[in-house]
Amino acid sequence: MASLSPGEALTMRGVADHDALAEAFDDIPVDWCLRDESALRIRLLICDMDSTIIGEECLDELADMAGFGDQVRTITAAAMAGELDFEEALRTRVRLLKGKPASLLQDCFEERIHLNKGVRVLTRTMRAKGAMTALVSGGFSFFTSRVAQLAGFSEHQANEILEKDGILTGEVASPVLGSDAKAEALHAYCEAQNITPEQVLAIGDGANDLAMVQTAGMGISYNAKPILARAANAKICHTDLTTALFFQGFRRKEFTGAR
Repeated sequence: MASLSPGEALTMRGVADHDALAEAFDDIPVDWCLRDESALRIRLLICDMDSTIIGEECLDELADMAGFGDQVRTITAAAMAGELDFEEALRTRVRLLKGKPASLLQDCFEERIHLNKGVRVLTRTMRAKGAMTALVSGGFSFFTSRVAQLAGFSEHQANEILEKDGILTGEVASPVLGSDAKAEALHAYCEAQNITPEQVLAIGDGANDLAMVQTAGMGISYNAKPILARAANAKICHTDLTTALFFQGFRRKEFTGAR
């Protein structure tokens, strides 16, 4: 087997079995992608936000700042593992924020939210190569609007957390954007761009990303829960998000921007 330094990429031909590849690299610190060499060039990058593009779960951070972080983190973990209905889990957690000042959202963004390594290079390079970039989250539009601008995404979709007179109501606007809605967003972007799902790169980490990742021609699990890691045809858990560029066949000299 070839020896790789951190950040290096190796192409292996003739590998056709997802399970065999996953098992072969199970105990080796290597990120991998199973892709047909004849696949079309990616024209849409669509990503989850929480724990994918950013290192945090926004709702967990909000709850922590409000004083009940442990309770909410437990619910979040179960939902992301596919053990709870996503919409029910979201509404349960948001209800706990009722009565808190809406200014908590901005405080959370400024104090707690950080981009994951490599995201700016990923979005800049994809856009330079002619791809559309979209951030689709089961979280809140307050955060996606800001993270999209910071990270370099041209489009974003998420749920709306409701407030009245500067106070959070403990409610989320309907309909809730969950797993099915993420896949629907992918199809809508494809239709608007006149491309096929095979030309899509989707990245996520949890159960609510499953439909989106499975629909895409290249679906990447990023530091993912087992339910998603088992379903994705690519896996990143040792390197940063620029690895998604190596998976497409780009060389480092083709990357746009600094990390």
